[in-house]
Amino acid sequence: MSLSTAISRLESLARLSDHPGHLIRSFLSPSSRQAADLLLSWIRDLGLQTSHAPDGTLRGILPGSNPSAPPLLLGSHYDTVIDAGKYDGPLGILSALAALESLAQQNITLPFPVHVLAFSDEEGTRFQTTYLGSRSILAQLDEKTLAATDANGITLASALASEGWHHNASLIHYPPHSTRGYVELHIEQGRVLEQLNQPASTVSAIAGQTRLAITLAGHADHAGTTPMPLRRDALTGAAECILSAESLARSHPPAVITVGKIAVHPGASNSIPQRADFTIDLRHPEDNERHALTTELQERFLSITDQRNLTLDWNLVQESPATPCDPTLTSHLLNSLQAITGHHTSLVSGAGHDGVALAPAMPIAMLFIRCRDGLSHHPDEYASPEDIDTGIQILTHFLKSFTP
Repeated sequence: MSLSTAISRLESLARLSDHPGHLIRSFLSPSSRQAADLLLSWIRDLGLQTSHAPDGTLRGILPGSNPSAPPLLLGSHYDTVIDAGKYDGPLGILSALAALESLAQQNITLPFPVHVLAFSDEEGTRFQTTYLGSRSILAQLDEKTLAATDANGITLASALASEGWHHNASLIHYPPHSTRGYVELHIEQGRVLEQLNQPASTVSAIAGQTRLAITLAGHADHAGTTPMPLRRDALTGAAECILSAESLARSHPPAVITVGKIAVHPGASNSIPQRADFTIDLRHPEDNERHALTTELQERFLSITDQRNLTLDWNLVQESPATPCDPTLTSHLLNSLQAITGHHTSLVSGAGHDGVALAPAMPIAMLFIRCRDGLSHHPDEYASPEDIDTGIQILTHFLKSFTP
């Protein structure tokens, strides 16, 4: 597969959407099925053995010289967010296929099987529950997940029953410790590689995440008649908390803390805000550090609200542990990165990936490719052909040199 073919295929997938005005492929949608059919046709063109699960996850098997040996898994997901870019997910699948074709052109037969996986859901756009594809290859989905509903009130269980791809479907399942590991190429979704002027890096860990819903309550008063010392302004208290959160993250790299949403009541220009609700998204690659920062953040907020005579409501919404990448598998990938680029860089992923779901059952490693301006989940998402080619070369070198 030439580089131009890989890019042309990215464009072809980008034309398959649930919406005529922007790119979105949600779980089990008609455009998702179209994309699956197209991907399977490309996998078959390479001579791989193909199969699909009822949830739409796809698999292509290159047997190698020892088909009974534990396989190495490559791949990514082909679903998207709303108004998406074309690289997040599909680039990892197509790069894996391109690397295997490069090996075939060099008449190289690997001593172990390679399984290329295209997961049907990673983003969680339809049911707001992520990693459905990768979770499903390890175990049956739990009852809570199956009870999740989409915007039309359809449960995941009923969608799988009525909309699933059951014709000629087969079980795709990997028991714990049955594989050599999982490797995924993905755009960085950040600006670090661009700042370093490097085309690619490995990933050391996928950051853990703490999500909080915060409410500060004060007292609504007249904006013109209430002296400043007598005010219990929830919004100014929230502003001080938010700036304190930013300061905390800046002083503890690589932590990141984001306030992405805020609402104020009563929300009138001539009223002192009585209540401010805002979100906190705190991420760090080490769980102990993340927990310590969460505790310090709460202490800071309590101090601020005490000084301002406000009440603090602190609610933990979600907590996801950090996922370290496997040192041995990453070391092999890092050697290939250095052989192709001359660089030896490893970054933390602040975003989640299918490896989070797979890591409890197998070693994982990731390769990041530089993306322009760090844009992702956006129509202007872009990776240059040169960087994509570098990523394919790294994957190809890794497969040729991997000696488990």
